Amino acid sequence: MFTALTIVVALGILAWGFNRARPYGKIGILAWLQSVVLMAPWILFFGLFAAGIYLNLAGMLLLFVVSTGIYIWIGRQLRTEGQELLAKRAAAKVAPPSANASVTESALSNVEGATEATPTPPSSVIPPVEAVSIPEADLQTIKSIFGIDTFFLTETIPYQDGVIFRGNLWGEPEATLAKLTEKLTGQLGDRYRLFLIANEDEKPVVIALPSKNDPKPLTVTQTLLAIVLFVATIAASLETGGILLGFDFYSSPERYLEVLPFSLGILGVLLAHELGHWIAAKRYQVRLNLPFFIPTWQIGSFGAITRFASLLPNRTALFDIAVAGPIAGGLVAFGMLIAGLLLSHEGSGFKVPSQFFEGSILVGTLARVIMGAGIQQSIVEVNPLVVLGWIGLVVTAINVMPAGQLDGGRVVQAIYGRKTASWATVATIVILGLASLVNPLALYWAIVIVVLQRNPERPSLNELSEPDDARAAIGLLVLFLMVTILLPLTPSLAGRLGIGG
Repeated sequence: MFTALTIVVALGILAWGFNRARPYGKIGILAWLQSVVLMAPWILFFGLFAAGIYLNLAGMLLLFVVSTGIYIWIGRQLRTEGQELLAKRAAAKVAPPSANASVTESALSNVEGATEATPTPPSSVIPPVEAVSIPEADLQTIKSIFGIDTFFLTETIPYQDGVIFRGNLWGEPEATLAKLTEKLTGQLGDRYRLFLIANEDEKPVVIALPSKNDPKPLTVTQTLLAIVLFVATIAASLETGGILLGFDFYSSPERYLEVLPFSLGILGVLLAHELGHWIAAKRYQVRLNLPFFIPTWQIGSFGAITRFASLLPNRTALFDIAVAGPIAGGLVAFGMLIAGLLLSHEGSGFKVPSQFFEGSILVGTLARVIMGAGIQQSIVEVNPLVVLGWIGLVVTAINVMPAGQLDGGRVVQAIYGRKTASWATVATIVILGLASLVNPLALYWAIVIVVLQRNPERPSLNELSEPDDARAAIGLLVLFLMVTILLPLTPSLAGRLGIGG
């Protein structure tokens, strides 16, 4: 029933999207087709699963590779159509200026979004205040960097410690912002930052803020807290190993050699995750603060909260840094799981009930594909790497939930923007609240998100440029795998797979 309901909801979303896309013509339909292509593997996977047909690993990978290829191809067509449309609008609205004449009022009236036609910025973007905080001399200097070839300034609005500049963007956002920043730095040094964002009317605005508002490094107290939490995570991972082996480690510390492999496996996934973030951040010259690990005795840790210690250049950087952690940690965990399943046999020494494989669609499906009839018994002997891999995948999937400043929330924000990310956060918290009726851990994680991680990540310097289609496809694949890891098999589907006989 749950699977059928999921398919119906997905089809309903696609129908609603088609209705929304039709008024926009070819561009709208192409954008809608991208959504269809991305959701098709999900619908087909769950649909076949509900019918008792499961795809093997090769079939699943082929499905996603084909879907990704089609998504990228449609994206190229969409980008070509968009460029042609922008060129037509520019030709219709902007008359070429004479070789030695300045911009006249008549030319200004032809520029889209001139002062008279520009609506008041919504308060949700930036609530204006009465006076400009930036010194008048600095304000005039900042205004002087704008021009008809970059950002044609039409209006100045005070905002907190800085100023909003409204106008018309000419050229590619990344190149334009780089040119403006270079001019500003040449005249005022490192005292101000320029942000290029879109307001609720999808009109580009430039925001100038003092550099004193940049993200701050951790204080000494925060650094000590990060260290204490990491030590607590090590302690919790040792206790997890004891629970898996059926005893309380802190009542029998002399058995540390037995629990040490489990602790090292859990810590290996966590550290690989953080290393992935660090390597990607270094590529973009973005600084990260020390991670705040969240220890739990059930699985060792729920992952870590990692804050940025410097500004992000664009949404592509946000995506790459956010997704690198789950990919790195997930690959380590996935490698453990596959190796464990391949090494599992009678006499492996670690016994789990067959219901263990019902806890995850992905784990259950892979176990059925690799171990075959071996999981049809009520008690299955597996290599300990199977359990470690499953725990690692759960920790990774929890951090990929599309909420707030979790990795999944950052991925959604990078691909779809802050508004969609905010809605995804609300939906995730609601789903966790409902899931807590069955699993108390879901409520605990929902509280963590609400208290610590509910807000979207702060804007990048360039919020207009979106990640490319390949990254969007990777993001959707990561989110899909998160669902298959956390979503359990129903008893009927487990029976069709032959789990537990």
